[in-house]
Amino acid sequence: MPSPMLADYLQRRDELIAEDRALRIDHVRANYSVAELKADEVVRTIRAKEEVSVWAVDHENVPHPYPGMEFLHAKEIIVKTDLYSKIVSKMPKGGLLHLHQNASVEARTLLDLALGHPAIHICVPSPLDAASLEAVLPKIQPIPVEQYPAADAIGITDLLYTGGWVPIKKARELFDPALGGPAGFDKWVLSAFVINPSDAFKTYNTPIKIWLKFGSTFAVTDPIIRFVPIQKEYLRMCIRSSIDDGISYIEIRTSFFNKYILAEDAKTKLEIRELLLIIQEVTNEMKAEMKAKGREDDFAGLKIIYNTLRIISPEELEAELDQCSRFKQEFPDLIAGFDLVGHEDGAEATSAFRGAASGHPFIFHAGETLGDGTAADMNLYDAILLGTKRIGHGLSLAKHPKLMQICREKKIAIEVCPISNEVLRLTSSMPMHPLPIIMNQGIPVVLSSDDPAMFNNMGLSFDFFQVLVASEVTGLLTLGQMARDSITYSMLDERSKRMAMDAWERRWTKFVEEVAAMSP
Repeated sequence: MPSPMLADYLQRRDELIAEDRALRIDHVRANYSVAELKADEVVRTIRAKEEVSVWAVDHENVPHPYPGMEFLHAKEIIVKTDLYSKIVSKMPKGGLLHLHQNASVEARTLLDLALGHPAIHICVPSPLDAASLEAVLPKIQPIPVEQYPAADAIGITDLLYTGGWVPIKKARELFDPALGGPAGFDKWVLSAFVINPSDAFKTYNTPIKIWLKFGSTFAVTDPIIRFVPIQKEYLRMCIRSSIDDGISYIEIRTSFFNKYILAEDAKTKLEIRELLLIIQEVTNEMKAEMKAKGREDDFAGLKIIYNTLRIISPEELEAELDQCSRFKQEFPDLIAGFDLVGHEDGAEATSAFRGAASGHPFIFHAGETLGDGTAADMNLYDAILLGTKRIGHGLSLAKHPKLMQICREKKIAIEVCPISNEVLRLTSSMPMHPLPIIMNQGIPVVLSSDDPAMFNNMGLSFDFFQVLVASEVTGLLTLGQMARDSITYSMLDERSKRMAMDAWERRWTKFVEEVAAMSP
């Protein structure tokens, strides 16, 4: 039995811990159900067991694993855990509020779409060989039928190849067996679509360097996606895969920097308004499909956040804002807000646009940087002064006590993208991520995947998993609160929010009952 002095100390210690943790976002509710509390216990027990059985043993090619380690190395381990396969992947996750449209479908799926359309062709400057394979990026795009090469066109690894267009399917079939044949072709093309471990941890191992690789992936994939037949199927697959991962609502950042999409004839440039019509059509189609299946609760819809690049001039920004306003009037249920995207470090500061920026629903990227007092870090001040509804990334917010206070008081949610931040070298691993600092200040947080096609973290399950295993304090109740907040701080109107929240609560109740009944 402890002495009175020790008992008093332990009591004061418990009280201090409770008082400290009461500030966290997962303490905003005091009426957790019996099933929720039991499910949280089950999850904590599984996590503790797997910390020993999974993360304390060596794995092939991963000699020193640990919970929350670098995702690109850990993924193959993660998918084999009970915590992922039986819990996190099954969880209803609410809304995905930070997702870039042109990076929202798995790279392998995009390649299959390209291989399946006769208009998609590929070219490289000269014949590929073992020496040039890793250095050469493919150019892949649709071309009009009158530009199709002769039926006897040679492949891109043939010594007689002179750099012209080759049907991508034929280029794959004719790929030199010495370079791996069709499988080698796939590996080469996919390496241009994504960021691989060697990219993130060796070749491009700093935030500045990795953005060079990151930008190159969009240069390769965008011409494929901005082709009407593929654009439609790409969006369908984005929505379907999100629903399969327990995501019931999406706000997708759509770029309007390029002012056209390519029609089915691969030569007619359609006005960018056509893209909005496609998004509206596919969204309504998917809602109808889910309703017909009796799964109306599983998909509350999709909105877009109009974005353009930070590199534009203030005059160009004025034109973009005007266009966003016109689209908002024409598509009031589709346009959620406006954002500026691109690498913040070295780009134009948000403050440069303050004269042009007024009267718009802003949802700004800000603080996606390691800087302290740099222009990118200072974007946080401008985002808040300009009335941003949420902050995208906000990684450097933890350095600003006053801004954290404002975000807490004004309920400005932070769209935290854990795996994106780690792969883009803004943190070395999840245990080093500033997310707990933000959560512990009582600031609402919504987890997001950002550009999952490039990071291979489709949906939200992997981001939720990494957050869960990187903290002894965070539990299932924390993840549930983040899911709730993703609906609360969405750009849905109040009636739609209530409907989406009610639907989510029904799914959550069933989920926690199933988890609570598990034997950990």
